[in-house]
Amino acid sequence: MTIKPLDLSTRAITTGGAPRRKPTRRRPLTGILLGLLCVLMLSPFIWMTLSVTKPTDVAFANPPVFSGYTPTLQAFVDLWQTTYFADYLVNTLVVAVVSTVLALVIGIPAAYALSRFPSYVSALLLVLALVFRALPRFAVVLPMYDISKSLGIYDTTFALALALVAINQPFTIWLLRNFFAEIPRELDEAAMIDGCSRIGMLRRVMIPLMGPGILTAGIFVFLFAFQEYLTALVLTDSSSKTVPVFIATQLGQTLPMLQQAGAASMLLTIPVVVIAFIAQKYLVAGLSDGAVKG
Repeated sequence: MTIKPLDLSTRAITTGGAPRRKPTRRRPLTGILLGLLCVLMLSPFIWMTLSVTKPTDVAFANPPVFSGYTPTLQAFVDLWQTTYFADYLVNTLVVAVVSTVLALVIGIPAAYALSRFPSYVSALLLVLALVFRALPRFAVVLPMYDISKSLGIYDTTFALALALVAINQPFTIWLLRNFFAEIPRELDEAAMIDGCSRIGMLRRVMIPLMGPGILTAGIFVFLFAFQEYLTALVLTDSSSKTVPVFIATQLGQTLPMLQQAGAASMLLTIPVVVIAFIAQKYLVAGLSDGAVKG
């Protein structure tokens, strides 16, 4: 009786063409560590949620109470009924939207010019924009305060939106410039041969191709403006106050006001989380595509 040798090639084909890998013990450990890291990062938000949904006397009890109470939304009701939170939220949205639109209107042609006409001047402008973005915020905001006072536009959403455009414009230009650098210049030449001017070619050819990049830059600028605190604190007083400034004024006050600040923080955080969750595909793809060249 003879024993036939094992045909390894046939076995490889029947098992899928590759030997099966034994499951390693690192994957469960990695999952556990990532889960613990997520819980650690979300713990402040979880604690704030528990504090806001507790009665006031239970929310600040020492030691903390985690059971034996009836959850309530009274803090949110008091926030809307006893404060001007709705006005502050409208101011925040107006400033975020206006600053985003202006930043894109200015940043798209500027980024296109810097990507298509490289020179010493272009390099100098990019370096200056980066230096301006890296300056301490107070070094930029205090001159803006004097300018807004002298122009009579202090404590207006327009002045705050302009200030945020100036602060976030370097980031917008750098990001959009990298996207424009990804588009071949042959498309510019082909469009101009067909009779397009520079502006027409930018509007009809470049901007449609730049959809993911424009969306990425717009989302980032919107989130920056939506959460801005220091600039809004310096350039607003009462009529144009935003939600982050309102939250800061509630801190250190009575316990009900502190609980209202937590409710306002939740209402400010939820839209940011929703936007980031919905647009995560565009943000990751946009940043990775825009970082290839530059």
